[in-house]
Amino acid sequence: MTRRSLRLRLALAGALAICLALATAGAGLTFLFERHVYRTLSDDLETDLRQLIGGLEIDAAGKLVMARAPQNPRFDEPLSGLYWQVSSEGALLRSRSLWDTTLTPPQDRLSEGLTHYHQVQGPGGKLLLLVERRILVPTPRGRLAARVIVASDLTRLRQARDAFVADLVLSLAALALFLGLATWLQLSLGLRPLRRLRQQIAETVAGQRHRLAEDAPDEVMPLVREVNQLLSAQERALEHARSRAADLAHGLKTPLAGLAGEARTLRRKGDAEIADALDSIGETMRRHIERELARARIGAAATRSGRCATPLKEVVDALIRTLGRTEKGEKIAYVNAIGPSVSAPFERLDLTELLGNLLDNATRHAASQVRVSWSSEVSGPSIRIEDDGPGLDPALEKIARRRGGRLDQGGGAGLGLAIATDILDAYGWRMDFSRSTLGGLAVRLSQAGPDPNNEA
Repeated sequence: MTRRSLRLRLALAGALAICLALATAGAGLTFLFERHVYRTLSDDLETDLRQLIGGLEIDAAGKLVMARAPQNPRFDEPLSGLYWQVSSEGALLRSRSLWDTTLTPPQDRLSEGLTHYHQVQGPGGKLLLLVERRILVPTPRGRLAARVIVASDLTRLRQARDAFVADLVLSLAALALFLGLATWLQLSLGLRPLRRLRQQIAETVAGQRHRLAEDAPDEVMPLVREVNQLLSAQERALEHARSRAADLAHGLKTPLAGLAGEARTLRRKGDAEIADALDSIGETMRRHIERELARARIGAAATRSGRCATPLKEVVDALIRTLGRTEKGEKIAYVNAIGPSVSAPFERLDLTELLGNLLDNATRHAASQVRVSWSSEVSGPSIRIEDDGPGLDPALEKIARRRGGRLDQGGGAGLGLAIATDILDAYGWRMDFSRSTLGGLAVRLSQAGPDPNNEA
């Protein structure tokens, strides 16, 4: 895929959307998990706080003592990360886990019975979540104010969060892979109509179909209709050009026939010189008319040259049958070495005129054999017409390829190779001459490229 590929653009956009969505989801889930763990830890500390308050009593001396300590064994493990502390006037009670340290809560004003939450620095510089409450304990001499504190190390919360993130990353990566595959499948299914449309256009260019199928999705249906209308307009223009060419040819036949008749009348009267001049003028007019009519028809046909596919073997066989009935053709052995599945990108009428002209020239100059073959080369396909005649003199090659040039001026071969050259030019092909393995001339027709026969 290239950078201009629609599939690549959609895939990149989908991948970006998936990454952003999963990153946002990962951050949100991590936040929710951390908040849930924090709330759970706060609830556990508040439960310990209530147990701690429930275990406080006043002894006989009127001092505050811990009659029933919380049962969590971490309170007895030095620096375990879970601590409690009770401070009152002249007394400080603390868990064994605090060892020789004390908790220093913020100096805020506490209301009786309300629970306050703080994050403070604890033993070893670790961050603690501290829960405290101010209570009044009845004594014989009145009520004693006490500050009850329970704290837990937040390291465990961070460890739980980090473990959750590690598991979440693996899960999100797997989800990203699944969503990527799903996106690719969605793109393949979504772009399938475009791929089918591209295939139909290729078949239309190759001449295998004349219209695009109108069962396309609604999004591309306007494009299909526009293309079909364009194809219809081209076909109408082609038929119109052919009709005009045929009408023009029919309209000029009568004046030319009249001119030829006048020349014959003058020749019978003894004015041979004037008759020859009229015949020359008529022949020149006829050749120019045929040339221009051929150009008009070829130019119209060339607008759909890429959509033509004419079976080559059928056309060559038909031409060989026709030429084989001529006086010279009866003496020639024709070899059609073209496979039955080969198609040439020409209109049938143009291909017939092109090969008919070349085979006619080959027949007139061949000694005993004419061969037609097809080859698919790296540079492109080519048609080769060979004979075993005398070959082509280099000086005559320029004449043969020249506009209106002919290899012979006396026969009935029409415009020689000029119209053949026009047909090849219209279809983007070229003609080259070389020595045939049969000993005569080899004419090679191939797709146009640098022309070695052109002179600077």
